[in-house]
Amino acid sequence: MAEEDIIYLTKDGYETLRSELTSLKHKLFGEIAQRISEAREYGDITENSEYEEAKNEQARVESRIREIESVLSNAEIIERVEGNIGEIGIGSNVIVQDQETNEILKLTIVTHQEADIEANKISDLSPLGKALMGKIEGETVRIKSPSGGFIFYRILGVNRV
Repeated sequence: MAEEDIIYLTKDGYETLRSELTSLKHKLFGEIAQRISEAREYGDITENSEYEEAKNEQARVESRIREIESVLSNAEIIERVEGNIGEIGIGSNVIVQDQETNEILKLTIVTHQEADIEANKISDLSPLGKALMGKIEGETVRIKSPSGGFIFYRILGVNRV
């Protein structure tokens, strides 16, 4: 496999995708198949909205299954983060403080495949993720805000996995 084909994932990220894949396959071959079967029983499928909706859901689920299978087949689990101890890298849990608002954020740096802002998992390719990579506790990073100004974050803690 070529280096550019490798998709780096943390162990948690890999397991999350495997779990999602299992769930989607169950949904595809169980719930959606049942909905399609029931919708066919209503008769003419050319004007059957239930049938059309179930077929559209089937296509979305099949697409996501193919995407996950592709990622997992090219995945390499990150066992050990390279770099100096205390230095932020993929898999690091980081606590930062917005220097203007004093808001404290607890983040995990992950690959773009695992990013989930609702779970405070930010990509190493995001503006904040890029700024934090390689930094250590006590440093301050600067990122450009959407409004054109800058946001400064002070690194309060780093826990490397």
